[in-house]
Amino acid sequence: MERILVVRGGAIGDFVLTLPALKLLRDAFPDAWIEILGYKHIVALVENRFYAQAVRSLESGQLARFFAKGAELPPDMSAYFGKVDLVLSYLFDPDKIFEENVRRCGVEKFLAASPKITGPAHAARHLARPLVELGLQLNEPAAILYPSAADQETAARVLRRLAAPIVALHPGSGSETKNWPIKRWLQLAEWLLRSKYAASLLVIAGEADRQQLDLFRAVAESDGIRLVENLPLPELAAVFQNCTCFIGHDSGISHIAAAVATPSVLLFGPTDPAVWAPQNHNVRVLRGPGKDLTQLPCDVVAGTVQELMRIGIRT
Repeated sequence: MERILVVRGGAIGDFVLTLPALKLLRDAFPDAWIEILGYKHIVALVENRFYAQAVRSLESGQLARFFAKGAELPPDMSAYFGKVDLVLSYLFDPDKIFEENVRRCGVEKFLAASPKITGPAHAARHLARPLVELGLQLNEPAAILYPSAADQETAARVLRRLAAPIVALHPGSGSETKNWPIKRWLQLAEWLLRSKYAASLLVIAGEADRQQLDLFRAVAESDGIRLVENLPLPELAAVFQNCTCFIGHDSGISHIAAAVATPSVLLFGPTDPAVWAPQNHNVRVLRGPGKDLTQLPCDVVAGTVQELMRIGIRT
């Protein structure tokens, strides 16, 4: 197996949950050229970082014809697919139109993996099931990321002049129902600043976290909280790798923190942590009564953070 193409759409967390399957491929075919077709800002997490030598955008206009039955396929894209020995696709393709068009390019081995997670098994195990056809069985469902030296240089600049211990907070997610109330986040931040650890705080935000970020911005200068907005994901992974502890929700950002072995406290609401939570050993999951995060008290979170901060400081 010389050339492998993995096609993976979805959000950040979906991609990180696929990493155990990608590691199976990389370990089984260490000399293979592996390329990932996906959303470039997400799959950049693994470009020249152990898993893949290259990434390509799933949003390319030339790919549109591959989703039309019997369409005339662009010659350059046909040649691109024709060089591949194996395609592992996580695209939603119920009518197999994409698969049929890719096979028309000369691809003989095509593994279709459903992106929809069903049943009680952890998502990483579900996403690795198609590889059984290659004789590959997933034993370790924990995702691992490998930030590069350049990522680490950026992290050093982001964290410059922040005194240890450094605690990263991500008060957002892709859904309001997954969010702990912002007033509790502010209470937790105050506790971290005033506790015996006197932690430096790093508040992480993307475009979807504007409301939460604005509330932290109001106290950032006076309380020594540093805000980090829209940092490229590979560099964000390196930042987390240099933090003592991470606190977040059921989100893709939380999966990144766990995948670089940062001790993490994750606050889960309606989603099932047995299916969706990172499987890394230093992750602690907290849920509110009745799966309601609004009922999760600040002191419960603070106690768990204190436990994990001791682990982080030791390591």
